[in-house]
Amino acid sequence: MDPDLIELAAAHGVATGYNDGDRRPVTVDEEVVVEVLGLLDVDASTPVARAAALAAAREEAARGLLPGTVGMRSGTARPLSVPGTLTGEDGSTRELTTELPADLAPGWYRLRTSVQEVTVVVSPAALPAAPRSWGWMLQLYALHSRHSWAIGDLGDLREFTAHAAQQGASAILLNPLHAITPLSPVQPSPYTPSSRRFSTPLALRVTDLAEYAAADPATRAEVDALRPEVVGDRIPHDRVWAAKKDALELLWRSAGRPEPVDPGADLVDFATYCALAERYGGRFSQWPEELRHPGSAAVEQAGRDLAPRVAFHGWVQQRVADQLGAARAAAATMSLGVIHDLAVGCDPEGADAWALQDVLALDVTVGAPPDAFNQRGQAWGLPPWRPDRLAETGYAAYRDMLRALLTHADGLRIDHVAGLFRLWWVPPGRSADRGTYVHYDADAMLAVLTLEASRANAAVIGEDLGTVEPEVTEALHGRNMLGSTVLWFARDPATDRLLPPDEWPDEAVATISTHDLPTAAGFLTGEHVRARADLDLLDDVPAEERRAAADRAELVALLEAEGLVEPGAPDDRLIVAMHALLARSRCRLVLASPYDVVGETRQPNLPGTVDEYPNWRLPLPVSIEELQADPRVKEVVAALRSGGR
Repeated sequence: MDPDLIELAAAHGVATGYNDGDRRPVTVDEEVVVEVLGLLDVDASTPVARAAALAAAREEAARGLLPGTVGMRSGTARPLSVPGTLTGEDGSTRELTTELPADLAPGWYRLRTSVQEVTVVVSPAALPAAPRSWGWMLQLYALHSRHSWAIGDLGDLREFTAHAAQQGASAILLNPLHAITPLSPVQPSPYTPSSRRFSTPLALRVTDLAEYAAADPATRAEVDALRPEVVGDRIPHDRVWAAKKDALELLWRSAGRPEPVDPGADLVDFATYCALAERYGGRFSQWPEELRHPGSAAVEQAGRDLAPRVAFHGWVQQRVADQLGAARAAAATMSLGVIHDLAVGCDPEGADAWALQDVLALDVTVGAPPDAFNQRGQAWGLPPWRPDRLAETGYAAYRDMLRALLTHADGLRIDHVAGLFRLWWVPPGRSADRGTYVHYDADAMLAVLTLEASRANAAVIGEDLGTVEPEVTEALHGRNMLGSTVLWFARDPATDRLLPPDEWPDEAVATISTHDLPTAAGFLTGEHVRARADLDLLDDVPAEERRAAADRAELVALLEAEGLVEPGAPDDRLIVAMHALLARSRCRLVLASPYDVVGETRQPNLPGTVDEYPNWRLPLPVSIEELQADPRVKEVVAALRSGGR
């Protein structure tokens, strides 16, 4: 590759090479590097343009300027090339000469020098260490009870959490509860949200609303009649949303069409997007030109014209927030509490993409390079942050998103936490293997995360599975953030043997599986192979079946060696033993999934499929009421509480 292009790409955080899953070096195609630089407004398409861009980058580097945002940890210092004035959040000032000093208190600052003005984010050195404990991880939509409307809701979460607290659980980890675009068809995947700053009204329990209790009997009866029936074993997202939306409309009107209380600018933007989507459709790129950016005069006028609809959607969000708070209150006695999940991105036509388009690369999709499991790479259809724009704007959009989530959470799980360091960018029109990594300022990303989590007294879990550079996990552990350990992957990197639990990492969350992997029963029965074979997703079915049989035999041998089962134990005993194995591990937090405990063979999501498999639409085979009385649950809880002894 042209050395000048390599230097230019490095100056803008664009990778020209990387190590694949087998740690082999891969060189990125030059034309891909040029395209990605162009997406960052760096023209390298011709020799003349490339020379000019490189000269500008060298001149910038020679000036010794700080980045637009500086991320630091308490106890560390950073040199300054010129003196400046540092202003804190309270307006206090401090004159600096040679460095940003190590004694700065955690917080947000503005630094003004004679040559630039930048944001400084100082985080605590680390979060408090998480206590050793156990809990549950839930796909909330999969819960159901005698009160819920064909989908798990926040009333179910409140009830489940209260019962788990009585069992002695310390944490409830949820799938993302991010907001949908309020139109049909509803996107069932919680990882492709319209907004990560707001929450899904699908999770509302309509009959728990104060407006329902205050409504007249005729209105309540009309609401009750809207409850959808469950037909088959698929969650009917569209029917559920249609029913809940009609019910919310009835209650909102019966309450006098209340306005949201003290809505901030973000809520107004979100509610305006929802109102505009109802009128013009869920793809804002197809709206009239003058409505495609929230700052336009036309949008302000449309907001006034659609004021009742803006008020309705703002009111709905505040009702969701109320019920999130009630569910969190049910976890008040837990040492950790309710932990929410932050998806890696948002729908490129959704509310966040519309409102935050100035700091997102909307033409790009993030994903993953080719590996042994996905030989063509992955493209997830989610636009990434632009690292340059984040720095220029003081990471405000990222900070505000974290604050919005932490308002309702005792902790956050960061999906694909390696994205705080780098993301695989796929340019428009390219296949997933024709991309490259774009690097982020991890010091700044982690400083903002650590500071905001500290202020919210929240724990942080990073999903660091798969091909993740060692510095990612090291950075998490150095800040008392937990990584992720999954039983299927707990192997010695040198020998590939399954590790006994006393060799698992300490600073991690231990689980049997994840939503993208086989359940305990699915693994034991080989359902994960059958499902993929039936959908023609495997090149060599017999080889996969042999591998699955060998993996099962190795796991059973480990359980027997640990003295957790006798030879020939049936699958139900093996599942209890798996949970006991987790409980014996060194990991600080152990989480059990109801899918595993009750013997569900189907995994919630099958990567590589969309409509071929019922992703995100599988309810639990038992209700909450049945779950609470299930002897399998009681036995697993006993194993977790005893530390697997």
